[in-house]
Amino acid sequence: MEDSSLKRFGVSMEGHLLRKFDHLVTQKGYANRSEAVRDLVRDALVQQSWELEEQIVAGSILLFYNHHQRNLLEELTTIQHDMHDNILATTHFHLDKASCLELIIVKGKAKDIKLLSNKMTSLKGVEYGKFIVAPVEHV
Repeated sequence: MEDSSLKRFGVSMEGHLLRKFDHLVTQKGYANRSEAVRDLVRDALVQQSWELEEQIVAGSILLFYNHHQRNLLEELTTIQHDMHDNILATTHFHLDKASCLELIIVKGKAKDIKLLSNKMTSLKGVEYGKFIVAPVEHV
């Protein structure tokens, strides 16, 4: 059973670290430190769920690449077709004559999504790749 009541606890940290944290709280627009700490804890739990291979996760894979790279488009298409059960949608943007940005929305077991992301981001011609994860099951 989920306990949604608020609990208080203390946190100790060095003054210089607290000043930097307070600056972050203000910069990001949090009403108070507690909201910021809750977000940090949620993010840490999401990242941990990504490490559990059987956990169902959803998210997006962001790829920046040079579409002139030999065989890259064919390789990306083959990988996506081979793992089509994990791909919900894709969006492709032409940034300039050579550069493309592709956003791939995915869902599945963490181990399968890791494999998909790693296969695409490691291809020659992919200049930057990042997977942003969110657990499907509540943290």
